[in-house]
Amino acid sequence: MKKMTSIFLSALMVLELVACSTAVQEEPAAKVFTPSLDASISCQINVAGGYDNFEALEAEFDHFNDFYPNVELTYTKIDDYNNMIGTVLNGNDAPDIYVNYSWMYGRDQYSSSIEHAEDLSDPALGLDLECIRPNIILNTADGSLPMVPVFSNTYGMLVNTDLFEREGLTVPTTYTELVEVCDALRAKGYDSPIMGFSNEETTSLFTLSAYPYFCETVAGDAQAVADFNSLDPSAGEYMRPALEKIEQFVNDCGVDLQVCGEIENNYDAVIMRFFEGDVPMMTASGDTVSGTRKRESRSEAFIANPFAYTFVPIPMSDDGATFLDMPNLQFSVNKDSENLEMANEFMRFLITSAELNNMAQEKGLMSPTRDLSFNSMYAAFGNIPESRILSPEEIGLTDDAVIQLRLAVYGVGTGTMTIDEAVAGFGTYGQ
Repeated sequence: MKKMTSIFLSALMVLELVACSTAVQEEPAAKVFTPSLDASISCQINVAGGYDNFEALEAEFDHFNDFYPNVELTYTKIDDYNNMIGTVLNGNDAPDIYVNYSWMYGRDQYSSSIEHAEDLSDPALGLDLECIRPNIILNTADGSLPMVPVFSNTYGMLVNTDLFEREGLTVPTTYTELVEVCDALRAKGYDSPIMGFSNEETTSLFTLSAYPYFCETVAGDAQAVADFNSLDPSAGEYMRPALEKIEQFVNDCGVDLQVCGEIENNYDAVIMRFFEGDVPMMTASGDTVSGTRKRESRSEAFIANPFAYTFVPIPMSDDGATFLDMPNLQFSVNKDSENLEMANEFMRFLITSAELNNMAQEKGLMSPTRDLSFNSMYAAFGNIPESRILSPEEIGLTDDAVIQLRLAVYGVGTGTMTIDEAVAGFGTYGQ
């Protein structure tokens, strides 16, 4: 009996070891940067962008200098970046690496930003592109990769989790739950349970709420996307479900447009109003969320009564919330760089899970990597089922068409247009 028991336990241990080995094989280890060039190389690498300051990137410069101490890396801010980057790339002091945006692709006025870009999909460069969520990587017509995301963005709402806990409420994950929570909060004396910026259409509370829902209605319908992108007047009908939903949302959740109208801008003012502590939910973009940490010490209300908060998707459907996954900042390498080899080496260093996550954590933005669990602020988005993760990059929506949606949604949300008027005006907004 003892011998049989021993044999059984030995077999069980073998099976456990095999299972563990299989699990390890199924979860590939993150790639670690290994220098490939002579550590004594001396040169200068300049990165250009539109940020006033970029401390998170400069921290990566310092880390890279641990491997290449004689490489001088600098960041240069270019005024009026979107309009000037083409001129700068064509000049004598062109950067080695520069910020790029997907929406520039295919537009004649921004052709230089694509034409000067090296194809980063070249396997010889050794970039760990597998660490980046594939749905936010730009798919060009010729299969090249002129830019890679270093930050990503999404839409959602800041939630005062201490307030929710104090009131015995849970953060909503479906539209019905959202309405029920708003009703419960109003009954408890919170006149504006959900707020957001409403003075302009750009990243207004209407866009933040309706755009993910719109993407859900057209995802997988190639003809709808094609018609919408062509600004075909009849394609305005594709907006109707999202327009009906935003009208319903404003009414069901008791959105007070007068109170929201007191928020002066979609960044600093949104954060500072949320930090007053009496707003249970505040719609925001990831860009806005990135500024929260620095402003905690600038808010007298927050200093006096600090609270825990997080960022979650806005649940506009009873099927659950949609994670609208978008690239934020992307880097390109100037293929005409005098120090191309070292510029590519820095990119190979930066495009790894460890460095991208470090930089995102420092900047306060969402990382473009596959694992979002490392940052509690964005962890809720990492729990969204894959079937409910949508990307305009993958769907193929163009920026010009999305602008039409934003203006239509804004008109309906603020009550200045009926749904029928907004649908009929598609293709004419901004003209």
